[in-house]
Amino acid sequence: MRLVIQRVTDARVTVGGDNVGEIGKGLMVLAGFGREDGEELPGSPVWKKIIDKLVNLRIFTDDAGKFNLSLTDVGGDLLLVSQFTLYADCRKGRRPSFTGACPPELADRLFERFVDDVRPVAPGRVETGVFGEEMFLDFTNWGPVTITLDSDEL
Repeated sequence: MRLVIQRVTDARVTVGGDNVGEIGKGLMVLAGFGREDGEELPGSPVWKKIIDKLVNLRIFTDDAGKFNLSLTDVGGDLLLVSQFTLYADCRKGRRPSFTGACPPELADRLFERFVDDVRPVAPGRVETGVFGEEMFLDFTNWGPVTITLDSDEL
């Protein structure tokens, strides 16, 4: 599982011209699942750790301008968007290969479970995109701050 976390002042996702998710101050998170991720991932120690890191990562600044506050501390929102392209392999040729990405049916289930498990621990609103749809993201990256988390590295 890979997450690309961006600290934002605002973010929205549209599908077919319709706004399907919108947040204020918080984190926009692109979430991808790899071929090695399976049905056993939800509820596992690494699953719990990545969710804990997401909501408690200290990437918001305190009054002194230091990264001392987490999403939980600032009561921020989350926009979660599934993105299989996080598993692109660009080593050969010019067209990325996505064979390292989780099959769509399983990825959809894993993403839905991820959203379900994040909601109870998120301090603010939790919004999502629409799995498998072409989505347009509009956001203001604050900082800019962009952090990646990979379950293989936790």
